[in-house]
Amino acid sequence: MEHIINLFIRSIFVDNMIFAFFLGMCSFLAVSKNVKTSLGLGLAVTFVLLVTVPVNYCLLKYVLGPNCLAEGVDLSYLSFILFIAVIAGIVQLVEMVVERYSPSLYSALGIFLPLIAVNCAIMGASLFVQQRVNLDPASSQYIGNVWHALAYALGSGIGWTLAIVAMGAIREKMQYCDVPRPLQGLGITFITVGLMAIAMMCFSGLKI
Repeated sequence: MEHIINLFIRSIFVDNMIFAFFLGMCSFLAVSKNVKTSLGLGLAVTFVLLVTVPVNYCLLKYVLGPNCLAEGVDLSYLSFILFIAVIAGIVQLVEMVVERYSPSLYSALGIFLPLIAVNCAIMGASLFVQQRVNLDPASSQYIGNVWHALAYALGSGIGWTLAIVAMGAIREKMQYCDVPRPLQGLGITFITVGLMAIAMMCFSGLKI
């Protein structure tokens, strides 16, 4: 249980997808213009992570790994393709649900909702899991079972959501600020993201 909590906390603050690895920046910058759409996309990304990361872990561990299907057979080279297929399928499901139950959010997110399928934060989480299953079990980043994968997915999703909601709130306030003309728009946004990333570095030495 202690290791699960450690994975969860680390994935939110230390290994944050946005501020530590800068993954998912395209939709992060495009959608974070207000809190409502930011929260909607953040929850959608979290749900996709919660489903795809454990599924991809099980595929890797019990289907694609060495000797899983037959003695001497290693299908791990197919992991990239199958990860993409799983992610695309779940994103399609999320898109249909959002369109059915929240048309306003569906309209606000626009093209960036189906583009969750190519959000590098989603794919990055599955690839990080693939990398971490081979670590020393004593490592704080080790992922050895589906519960570890689930904790990592939930923490990564919450971390990404917190980042985009915070950015949305800041950009809402900046609309009423006297920003120099050359920095208006993406200019001041990039500076703000950089400062937030620097601030998040204070968690890099966090030991649990």
